[in-house]
Amino acid sequence: MKNCKQYILGLSVLHVKRSISSNIFRTLPPSDNPDFDPEEDEPTLEASWPHIQLVYEFFLRFLESPDFQPSIAKRYIDQRFVQQLLELFDSEDPRERDFLKTVLHRIYGKFLGLRAFIRKQINNIFLRFIYETEHFNGVAELLEILGSIINGFALPLKAEHKQFLMKVLIPMHTAKGLALFHAQLAYCVVQFLEKDTTLTEPVIRGLLKFWPKTCSQKEVMFLGEIEEILDVIEPTQFKKIEEPLFKQISKCVSSSHFQVAERALYFWNNEYILSLIEENIDKILPIMFGSLYKISKEHWNPTIVALVYNVLKTLMEMNGKLFDDLTNSYKAERQREKKKELEREELWRKLEELKLKKAMAEKQNSTHNVLNTHSTSAK
Repeated sequence: MKNCKQYILGLSVLHVKRSISSNIFRTLPPSDNPDFDPEEDEPTLEASWPHIQLVYEFFLRFLESPDFQPSIAKRYIDQRFVQQLLELFDSEDPRERDFLKTVLHRIYGKFLGLRAFIRKQINNIFLRFIYETEHFNGVAELLEILGSIINGFALPLKAEHKQFLMKVLIPMHTAKGLALFHAQLAYCVVQFLEKDTTLTEPVIRGLLKFWPKTCSQKEVMFLGEIEEILDVIEPTQFKKIEEPLFKQISKCVSSSHFQVAERALYFWNNEYILSLIEENIDKILPIMFGSLYKISKEHWNPTIVALVYNVLKTLMEMNGKLFDDLTNSYKAERQREKKKELEREELWRKLEELKLKKAMAEKQNSTHNVLNTHSTSAK
């Protein structure tokens, strides 16, 4: 009786697989717009979606059925089947990608033998995306699945998981379309750091290495992610990265793009970050002071100036003596710079005078020579 039931279940899985394969698995058409920009353009929706949606809904109910037995289904829902599902994540239709996300998540949860394969294939998709194609529609959905997967990793983390973080997730921050999946990417990174705090230093150094130089929108995203990381950082790890991190934050505060400067200054609204700064004020204040003081006097945006005054006030309350010392040394340095500037201007003025005198002398000599020549000719 048991064997008969298993046979019937196996047969049903086989028929379901054939139905899914014939109705869903297909070669995705090329984009109607070769210059398709996911951030600007509307996606091309699947014309046969009403039919395909029914197939996805049926398959999901099948996977979630109380009678579903992975031990029997694993003969049919295999690596080839999963590979074909993953290829469909490049569909332009967000409705299909949303169903695929749920389906793949269910398969990952039920088929233990496929987990390593699924992670490896997602790894390969991301590597191709970063270093070859720079285009894949389902990056956000795959990252969302990964967020749940990472959350379930056992401790200590395996070397392959750490390598995935440093060699795949961190370099993904360089992608042109980062805005489309940054929230999911940042969530995955933070999940790793909550699992293993020792990864904090290499992750932050990696982000600093790939820090955007010319895209203000990306800088704002990076700053948001840094704040998420600082929300979960341990004080011992903070000490390891405070110097390079706050040098970058100082540059961001000085940015002429007000959104970048504003986002960096918002760090001082975070109570936990403030407590970390206060514990390490002796190192952080000297890094930040010059930029903040200069902005308070020179920045074009009054909102930024007001925020900077609040930050300076907070820092002064943390260590008044150091603040006064830095103020005096900064003013003295500015005086020295002004003196040097005046000396340079005076030097240039004297050089210009010498140049003018030399030119006049040459002109007089030239005139004198011409007169002598005419005088000799007349004789």
